[in-house]
Amino acid sequence: MYKRSKLKNGTRVILVPMKSTKTVTVLVTVGTGSKNENEKNRGISHFLEHMFFKGTKNRPTKLDIAKELDRVGGSYNAFTGKEHTGFWAKVDSKHCGLVLDVISDMLLNSKHTQEDIDSERGTIIEELNMFFDNPLMRIPFLFEEVLYSDNSMGQNIGGTKEIVNILQRKDFINYYKQYYTSDNIVIVVSGNFDEKNIKRKIEKYFSSISKAKSKKQTKITEKQNKVGILLNYKKTDQTHLCLGVRGYRSDHKDRDVLNVLSVILGGNMSSRLSMSVVEKGLAYYIYTSPEHYKDVGYFAAQTGVNNKKCFDAIKLIIDEYKKIKEEKVSLEDLRRAKDCLKGQIVIALESSSAVANFFASAEMDDKKLLTPEEKFAKIDAVTADDIQRVAKDIFVNDKLNLALIGPFKDTKPFKKILKF
Repeated sequence: MYKRSKLKNGTRVILVPMKSTKTVTVLVTVGTGSKNENEKNRGISHFLEHMFFKGTKNRPTKLDIAKELDRVGGSYNAFTGKEHTGFWAKVDSKHCGLVLDVISDMLLNSKHTQEDIDSERGTIIEELNMFFDNPLMRIPFLFEEVLYSDNSMGQNIGGTKEIVNILQRKDFINYYKQYYTSDNIVIVVSGNFDEKNIKRKIEKYFSSISKAKSKKQTKITEKQNKVGILLNYKKTDQTHLCLGVRGYRSDHKDRDVLNVLSVILGGNMSSRLSMSVVEKGLAYYIYTSPEHYKDVGYFAAQTGVNNKKCFDAIKLIIDEYKKIKEEKVSLEDLRRAKDCLKGQIVIALESSSAVANFFASAEMDDKKLLTPEEKFAKIDAVTADDIQRVAKDIFVNDKLNLALIGPFKDTKPFKKILKF
Protein backbone atom coordinates (compact mmCIF):
# COMPACT_ATOMS: atom_id res chain seq x y z
CA MET A 1 0.00 0.00 0.00
CA TYR A 2 1.15 3.54 -0.68
CA LYS A 3 -0.12 7.09 -0.30
CA ARG A 4 0.41 9.81 -2.87
CA SER A 5 0.14 13.52 -2.03
CA LYS A 6 1.65 16.91 -2.79
CA LEU A 7 3.46 19.51 -0.73
CA LYS A 8 2.09 23.05 -0.65
CA ASN A 9 4.56 23.99 -3.39
CA GLY A 10 3.30 21.19 -5.66
CA THR A 11 6.10 18.66 -5.18
CA ARG A 12 4.82 15.10 -5.44
CA VAL A 13 5.31 12.81 -2.43
CA ILE A 14 4.84 9.05 -2.28
CA LEU A 15 4.89 7.28 1.08
CA VAL A 16 5.25 3.50 1.08
CA PRO A 17 5.06 2.03 4.61
CA MET A 18 6.88 -1.28 5.19
CA LYS A 19 6.42 -2.43 8.77
CA SER A 20 8.46 -5.59 8.19
CA THR A 21 11.73 -3.68 7.78
CA LYS A 22 13.83 -1.62 10.18
CA THR A 23 15.15 0.72 7.49
CA VAL A 24 13.95 3.81 5.66
CA THR A 25 14.95 4.93 2.18
CA VAL A 26 14.51 8.50 1.01
CA LEU A 27 14.75 8.96 -2.75
CA VAL A 28 14.39 12.32 -4.48
CA THR A 29 14.05 11.96 -8.25
CA VAL A 30 14.27 14.83 -10.73
CA GLY A 31 12.81 14.56 -14.22
CA THR A 32 15.92 15.41 -16.17
CA GLY A 33 19.02 13.72 -17.52
CA SER A 34 21.30 13.68 -20.53
CA LYS A 35 18.26 13.56 -22.84
CA ASN A 36 17.72 17.27 -22.11
CA GLU A 37 21.26 18.36 -22.93
CA ASN A 38 22.64 19.96 -26.07
CA GLU A 39 26.00 20.32 -27.80
CA LYS A 40 27.06 23.13 -25.46
CA ASN A 41 26.30 21.51 -22.10
CA ARG A 42 26.73 17.79 -22.80
CA GLY A 43 27.31 16.00 -19.47
CA ILE A 44 25.97 18.78 -17.25
CA SER A 45 23.25 16.60 -15.66
CA HIS A 46 25.87 14.17 -14.35
CA PHE A 47 28.34 16.93 -13.42
CA LEU A 48 25.62 18.75 -11.44
CA GLU A 49 24.79 15.53 -9.61
CA HIS A 50 28.39 15.50 -8.35
CA MET A 51 28.22 19.16 -7.32
CA PHE A 52 25.42 18.56 -4.83
CA PHE A 53 27.89 16.57 -2.72
CA LYS A 54 30.54 19.31 -2.65
CA GLY A 55 29.12 21.44 0.15
CA THR A 56 26.17 23.53 1.27
CA LYS A 57 25.60 26.67 3.33
CA ASN A 58 24.95 24.47 6.37
CA ARG A 59 27.53 21.78 5.58
CA PRO A 60 30.34 23.68 3.84
CA THR A 61 32.44 20.75 2.58
CA LYS A 62 32.01 17.31 1.07
CA LEU A 63 33.38 15.82 4.28
CA ASP A 64 30.72 17.61 6.34
CA ILE A 65 27.99 15.98 4.23
CA ALA A 66 29.58 12.53 4.23
CA LYS A 67 30.21 12.48 8.00
CA GLU A 68 26.53 13.12 8.73
CA LEU A 69 25.39 9.91 7.02
CA ASP A 70 28.51 7.85 7.71
CA ARG A 71 28.12 8.25 11.47
CA VAL A 72 24.78 6.41 11.39
CA GLY A 73 25.99 3.70 8.97
CA GLY A 74 23.86 4.96 6.12
CA SER A 75 24.10 3.89 2.49
CA TYR A 76 23.78 6.84 0.13
CA ASN A 77 24.53 7.86 -3.42
CA ALA A 78 23.10 9.48 -6.53
CA PHE A 79 22.59 8.52 -10.16
CA THR A 80 22.11 10.20 -13.50
CA GLY A 81 20.29 8.58 -16.40
CA LYS A 82 18.98 9.63 -19.76
CA GLU A 83 15.69 10.93 -18.33
CA HIS A 84 16.03 11.00 -14.52
CA THR A 85 18.48 12.07 -11.84
CA GLY A 86 18.14 10.70 -8.32
CA PHE A 87 19.53 11.23 -4.82
CA TRP A 88 18.99 8.63 -2.13
CA ALA A 89 19.96 7.44 1.31
CA LYS A 90 19.02 4.34 3.29
CA VAL A 91 19.36 4.29 7.08
CA ASP A 92 18.10 2.80 10.30
CA SER A 93 14.51 4.06 10.47
CA LYS A 94 15.19 6.13 13.59
CA HIS A 95 17.47 8.38 11.50
CA CYS A 96 14.89 9.20 8.84
CA GLY A 97 14.76 12.86 9.88
CA LEU A 98 18.52 13.16 9.41
CA VAL A 99 18.28 11.88 5.83
CA LEU A 100 15.51 14.33 4.95
CA ASP A 101 17.61 17.12 6.41
CA VAL A 102 20.81 16.20 4.56
CA ILE A 103 19.27 15.50 1.14
CA SER A 104 17.11 18.62 1.21
CA ASP A 105 20.16 20.67 2.26
CA MET A 106 22.15 19.28 -0.66
CA LEU A 107 19.44 19.98 -3.22
CA LEU A 108 18.34 23.38 -1.95
CA ASN A 109 21.43 24.95 -0.38
CA SER A 110 24.42 23.72 -2.40
CA LYS A 111 26.97 26.45 -3.08
CA HIS A 112 28.15 25.36 -6.55
CA THR A 113 31.21 27.57 -6.33
CA GLN A 114 33.51 27.97 -9.31
CA GLU A 115 36.35 26.65 -7.18
CA ASP A 116 34.43 23.44 -6.42
CA ILE A 117 33.45 23.08 -10.08
CA ASP A 118 37.07 23.39 -11.16
CA SER A 119 38.25 20.83 -8.61
CA GLU A 120 35.53 18.34 -9.57
CA ARG A 121 36.46 18.36 -13.27
CA GLY A 122 39.32 15.96 -12.61
CA THR A 123 37.01 13.54 -10.80
CA ILE A 124 34.51 13.59 -13.67
CA ILE A 125 37.24 13.03 -16.25
CA GLU A 126 38.64 10.07 -14.32
CA GLU A 127 35.15 8.61 -14.16
CA LEU A 128 34.94 9.00 -17.95
CA ASN A 129 38.33 7.29 -18.31
CA MET A 130 37.09 4.39 -16.18
CA PHE A 131 33.94 4.15 -18.28
CA PHE A 132 35.76 4.09 -21.62
CA ASP A 133 38.28 1.53 -20.32
CA ASN A 134 35.52 -0.86 -19.25
CA PRO A 135 33.83 -2.57 -22.24
CA LEU A 136 31.36 -4.42 -20.00
CA MET A 137 30.11 -1.09 -18.66
CA ARG A 138 30.28 0.82 -21.92
CA ILE A 139 28.69 -1.55 -24.43
CA PRO A 140 25.00 -0.91 -23.49
CA PHE A 141 25.55 2.83 -23.99
CA LEU A 142 27.27 2.16 -27.31
CA PHE A 143 24.17 0.23 -28.35
CA GLU A 144 22.03 3.27 -27.56
CA GLU A 145 24.41 5.32 -29.69
CA VAL A 146 23.59 3.05 -32.64
CA LEU A 147 19.87 3.54 -32.07
CA TYR A 148 19.87 7.27 -31.35
CA SER A 149 22.94 8.68 -33.05
CA ASP A 150 20.87 11.56 -34.44
CA ASN A 151 19.54 12.82 -31.08
CA SER A 152 20.46 13.38 -27.44
CA MET A 153 19.41 9.87 -26.33
CA GLY A 154 22.47 8.51 -28.09
CA GLN A 155 24.95 10.70 -26.24
CA ASN A 156 27.12 9.51 -23.37
CA ILE A 157 25.60 10.46 -19.98
CA GLY A 158 28.98 11.63 -18.68
CA GLY A 159 29.48 13.96 -21.63
CA THR A 160 32.86 14.62 -23.19
CA LYS A 161 36.13 15.76 -21.67
CA GLU A 162 36.04 18.84 -23.89
CA ILE A 163 32.66 20.01 -22.57
CA VAL A 164 33.41 19.00 -18.97
CA ASN A 165 36.49 21.24 -19.09
CA ILE A 166 34.62 24.38 -20.16
CA LEU A 167 31.37 24.28 -18.14
CA GLN A 168 31.07 27.31 -15.82
CA ARG A 169 29.03 28.14 -12.73
CA LYS A 170 26.41 30.06 -14.72
CA ASP A 171 25.76 26.94 -16.80
CA PHE A 172 24.98 24.90 -13.69
CA ILE A 173 22.78 27.61 -12.16
CA ASN A 174 20.76 28.00 -15.38
CA TYR A 175 20.30 24.25 -15.75
CA TYR A 176 19.30 23.89 -12.09
CA LYS A 177 16.67 26.63 -12.40
CA GLN A 178 15.21 25.02 -15.52
CA TYR A 179 14.67 21.52 -14.15
CA TYR A 180 14.94 21.41 -10.34
CA THR A 181 11.41 22.65 -9.76
CA SER A 182 8.44 21.40 -7.76
CA ASP A 183 6.52 20.11 -10.80
CA ASN A 184 9.55 18.05 -11.87
CA ILE A 185 10.53 16.45 -8.55
CA VAL A 186 9.20 13.35 -6.79
CA ILE A 187 10.04 12.49 -3.18
CA VAL A 188 9.60 8.85 -2.18
CA VAL A 189 9.96 7.58 1.37
CA SER A 190 9.70 3.81 1.84
CA GLY A 191 10.24 1.69 4.92
CA ASN A 192 9.35 1.82 8.58
CA PHE A 193 8.22 5.31 9.56
CA ASP A 194 5.51 7.20 11.42
CA GLU A 195 3.26 8.58 8.68
CA LYS A 196 2.01 11.68 10.48
CA ASN A 197 5.49 12.66 11.61
CA ILE A 198 7.10 12.03 8.21
CA LYS A 199 4.62 14.28 6.37
CA ARG A 200 5.42 17.16 8.68
CA LYS A 201 9.16 16.70 8.24
CA ILE A 202 8.99 16.47 4.44
CA GLU A 203 6.99 19.69 4.30
CA LYS A 204 9.51 21.35 6.61
CA TYR A 205 12.63 20.36 4.71
CA PHE A 206 11.42 20.62 1.12
CA SER A 207 9.04 23.57 1.25
CA SER A 208 11.49 25.93 -0.47
CA ILE A 209 11.69 23.98 -3.75
CA SER A 210 11.10 26.43 -6.58
CA LYS A 211 7.52 26.63 -7.83
CA ALA A 212 8.64 27.79 -11.27
CA LYS A 213 7.42 25.69 -14.20
CA SER A 214 10.13 23.32 -15.40
CA LYS A 215 11.42 23.26 -18.94
CA LYS A 216 9.78 20.50 -20.97
CA GLN A 217 11.75 17.34 -21.63
CA THR A 218 13.19 16.94 -25.10
CA LYS A 219 10.88 14.91 -27.35
CA ILE A 220 12.57 11.99 -29.11
CA THR A 221 11.44 10.35 -32.34
CA GLU A 222 13.07 7.38 -34.02
CA LYS A 223 13.37 5.94 -37.49
CA GLN A 224 15.29 3.08 -39.06
CA ASN A 225 15.18 1.41 -42.47
CA LYS A 226 18.25 -0.84 -42.42
CA VAL A 227 20.45 -2.82 -40.01
CA GLY A 228 22.53 -0.58 -37.74
CA ILE A 229 26.15 -1.47 -36.90
CA LEU A 230 28.67 0.33 -34.72
CA LEU A 231 32.13 -1.19 -34.27
CA ASN A 232 34.41 0.30 -31.64
CA TYR A 233 37.88 -0.95 -32.45
CA LYS A 234 39.83 -1.97 -29.36
CA LYS A 235 42.58 -4.53 -28.85
CA THR A 236 40.91 -6.84 -26.37
CA ASP A 237 41.05 -10.51 -25.45
CA GLN A 238 37.26 -10.63 -25.48
CA THR A 239 34.66 -9.07 -27.76
CA HIS A 240 31.77 -7.40 -25.98
CA LEU A 241 28.57 -6.87 -27.91
CA CYS A 242 24.94 -5.87 -27.71
CA LEU A 243 22.64 -7.28 -30.36
CA GLY A 244 19.03 -6.22 -30.34
CA VAL A 245 16.08 -4.41 -31.81
CA ARG A 246 13.90 -1.38 -31.28
CA GLY A 247 11.17 -2.10 -28.76
CA TYR A 248 8.49 -0.26 -26.81
CA ARG A 249 8.28 2.93 -24.78
CA SER A 250 7.22 2.91 -21.13
CA ASP A 251 3.47 3.30 -21.70
CA HIS A 252 3.17 0.79 -24.56
CA LYS A 253 0.45 -1.84 -24.21
CA ASP A 254 2.92 -4.65 -24.94
CA ARG A 255 5.53 -3.62 -22.39
CA ASP A 256 4.75 -6.57 -20.11
CA VAL A 257 4.72 -9.00 -23.03
CA LEU A 258 8.23 -7.92 -23.97
CA ASN A 259 9.35 -8.27 -20.35
CA VAL A 260 8.15 -11.89 -20.25
CA LEU A 261 9.73 -12.58 -23.64
CA SER A 262 13.02 -11.24 -22.29
CA VAL A 263 12.99 -13.72 -19.40
CA ILE A 264 12.43 -16.61 -21.80
CA LEU A 265 15.33 -15.58 -24.01
CA GLY A 266 17.89 -14.39 -21.50
CA GLY A 267 16.47 -13.63 -18.09
CA ASN A 268 18.19 -16.34 -16.06
CA MET A 269 20.73 -19.19 -16.18
CA SER A 270 18.18 -21.62 -17.66
CA SER A 271 17.12 -19.22 -20.42
CA ARG A 272 17.36 -20.14 -24.08
CA LEU A 273 20.35 -17.91 -24.82
CA SER A 274 22.21 -19.11 -21.75
CA MET A 275 21.78 -22.68 -22.90
CA SER A 276 22.76 -21.98 -26.51
CA VAL A 277 25.65 -19.56 -25.92
CA VAL A 278 27.11 -20.06 -22.43
CA GLU A 279 26.66 -23.83 -22.22
CA LYS A 280 28.39 -24.24 -25.58
CA GLY A 281 31.47 -22.51 -24.19
CA LEU A 282 31.21 -19.35 -26.27
CA ALA A 283 30.76 -16.93 -23.36
CA TYR A 284 30.90 -16.59 -19.60
CA TYR A 285 27.68 -14.62 -19.45
CA ILE A 286 24.76 -13.53 -21.59
CA TYR A 287 21.56 -11.78 -20.65
CA THR A 288 18.74 -9.86 -22.27
CA SER A 289 17.03 -6.73 -21.08
CA PRO A 290 14.23 -4.51 -22.33
CA GLU A 291 14.62 -0.74 -21.87
CA HIS A 292 11.49 1.38 -21.76
CA TYR A 293 11.96 5.16 -22.04
CA LYS A 294 9.19 7.76 -22.28
CA ASP A 295 9.37 8.13 -26.05
CA VAL A 296 11.32 5.09 -27.24
CA GLY A 297 12.46 1.64 -26.18
CA TYR A 298 14.55 -1.34 -27.18
CA PHE A 299 15.41 -4.96 -26.45
CA ALA A 300 18.96 -6.32 -26.52
CA ALA A 301 21.17 -9.26 -25.61
CA GLN A 302 24.58 -8.49 -24.13
CA THR A 303 27.52 -10.86 -23.95
CA GLY A 304 31.31 -11.09 -23.97
CA VAL A 305 32.89 -13.77 -26.14
CA ASN A 306 36.25 -15.00 -27.37
CA ASN A 307 37.24 -12.87 -30.37
CA LYS A 308 37.41 -15.93 -32.62
CA LYS A 309 33.90 -17.01 -31.61
CA CYS A 310 32.25 -13.63 -32.11
CA PHE A 311 30.47 -14.53 -35.34
CA ASP A 312 29.31 -17.88 -33.96
CA ALA A 313 27.75 -16.14 -30.96
CA ILE A 314 25.96 -13.60 -33.13
CA LYS A 315 24.51 -16.37 -35.31
CA LEU A 316 23.24 -18.23 -32.24
CA ILE A 317 21.55 -15.11 -30.86
CA ILE A 318 19.91 -14.44 -34.22
CA ASP A 319 18.74 -18.06 -34.33
CA GLU A 320 17.06 -17.75 -30.94
CA TYR A 321 15.38 -14.51 -32.00
CA LYS A 322 14.08 -16.26 -35.13
CA LYS A 323 12.93 -19.33 -33.22
CA ILE A 324 10.77 -17.44 -30.75
CA LYS A 325 9.24 -15.58 -33.68
CA GLU A 326 8.50 -18.68 -35.73
CA GLU A 327 7.56 -21.17 -33.00
CA LYS A 328 5.00 -20.50 -30.29
CA VAL A 329 6.46 -20.90 -26.80
CA SER A 330 5.18 -23.81 -24.73
CA LEU A 331 2.81 -23.23 -21.84
CA GLU A 332 5.50 -24.60 -19.50
CA ASP A 333 8.12 -22.10 -20.74
CA LEU A 334 5.58 -19.31 -20.44
CA ARG A 335 4.62 -20.29 -16.89
CA ARG A 336 8.25 -20.51 -15.75
CA ALA A 337 9.02 -17.09 -17.24
CA LYS A 338 6.04 -15.49 -15.50
CA ASP A 339 6.91 -17.09 -12.16
CA CYS A 340 10.52 -15.96 -12.53
CA LEU A 341 9.52 -12.37 -13.29
CA LYS A 342 7.06 -12.21 -10.42
CA GLY A 343 9.59 -13.78 -8.08
CA GLN A 344 12.19 -11.18 -8.99
CA ILE A 345 9.69 -8.43 -8.20
CA VAL A 346 8.76 -9.97 -4.84
CA ILE A 347 12.40 -10.36 -3.80
CA ALA A 348 13.23 -6.80 -4.87
CA LEU A 349 10.30 -5.35 -2.98
CA GLU A 350 11.61 -6.71 0.31
CA SER A 351 14.14 -3.88 0.23
CA SER A 352 13.04 -0.33 1.05
CA SER A 353 15.50 1.06 -1.52
CA ALA A 354 14.10 -1.14 -4.32
CA VAL A 355 10.56 -0.13 -3.34
CA ALA A 356 11.53 3.54 -3.53
CA ASN A 357 12.96 3.05 -7.03
CA PHE A 358 9.89 1.08 -8.12
CA PHE A 359 7.47 3.86 -7.21
CA ALA A 360 9.69 6.76 -8.27
CA SER A 361 10.22 5.29 -11.74
CA ALA A 362 6.50 4.76 -12.27
CA GLU A 363 5.66 8.28 -11.11
CA MET A 364 8.37 9.94 -13.20
CA ASP A 365 7.19 8.07 -16.30
CA ASP A 366 3.63 9.34 -15.70
CA LYS A 367 2.30 5.82 -15.43
CA LYS A 368 -0.43 4.64 -13.11
CA LEU A 369 1.10 3.45 -9.88
CA LEU A 370 0.40 -0.25 -9.67
CA THR A 371 0.44 -2.46 -6.60
CA PRO A 372 2.47 -5.67 -6.91
CA GLU A 373 -0.80 -7.58 -7.27
CA GLU A 374 -1.88 -5.38 -10.18
CA LYS A 375 1.53 -5.81 -11.79
CA PHE A 376 1.31 -9.58 -11.37
CA ALA A 377 -2.12 -9.58 -13.04
CA LYS A 378 -0.65 -7.91 -16.12
CA ILE A 379 2.14 -10.48 -16.24
CA ASP A 380 -0.31 -13.38 -15.82
CA ALA A 381 -2.43 -12.03 -18.68
CA VAL A 382 0.40 -12.52 -21.21
CA THR A 383 -0.30 -15.42 -23.58
CA ALA A 384 1.84 -17.50 -25.92
CA ASP A 385 0.11 -15.77 -28.82
CA ASP A 386 1.16 -12.40 -27.35
CA ILE A 387 4.79 -13.54 -27.18
CA GLN A 388 4.81 -14.64 -30.80
CA ARG A 389 2.97 -11.51 -31.97
CA VAL A 390 5.50 -9.22 -30.27
CA ALA A 391 8.42 -11.32 -31.51
CA LYS A 392 7.14 -10.99 -35.08
CA ASP A 393 6.81 -7.23 -34.58
CA ILE A 394 10.30 -6.52 -33.23
CA PHE A 395 12.53 -9.20 -34.74
CA VAL A 396 12.69 -7.76 -38.24
CA ASN A 397 15.69 -6.59 -40.26
CA ASP A 398 14.88 -2.89 -40.24
CA LYS A 399 14.84 -2.85 -36.42
CA LEU A 400 18.03 -4.87 -35.92
CA ASN A 401 21.17 -3.26 -34.44
CA LEU A 402 24.62 -4.34 -33.29
CA ALA A 403 27.15 -2.52 -31.11
CA LEU A 404 30.54 -4.16 -30.60
CA ILE A 405 33.80 -3.45 -28.79
CA GLY A 406 36.73 -5.55 -29.96
CA PRO A 407 39.45 -5.99 -32.59
CA PHE A 408 37.17 -5.50 -35.60
CA LYS A 409 37.07 -2.67 -38.15
CA ASP A 410 35.25 -4.05 -41.20
CA THR A 411 31.44 -4.08 -41.04
CA LYS A 412 30.97 -6.22 -44.17
CA PRO A 413 31.31 -9.65 -42.48
CA PHE A 414 28.72 -8.58 -39.90
CA LYS A 415 26.27 -7.33 -42.51
CA LYS A 416 26.26 -10.80 -44.07
CA ILE A 417 25.00 -12.53 -40.91
CA LEU A 418 22.81 -9.79 -39.42
CA LYS A 419 19.47 -10.78 -40.90
CA PHE A 420 16.40 -12.78 -39.95
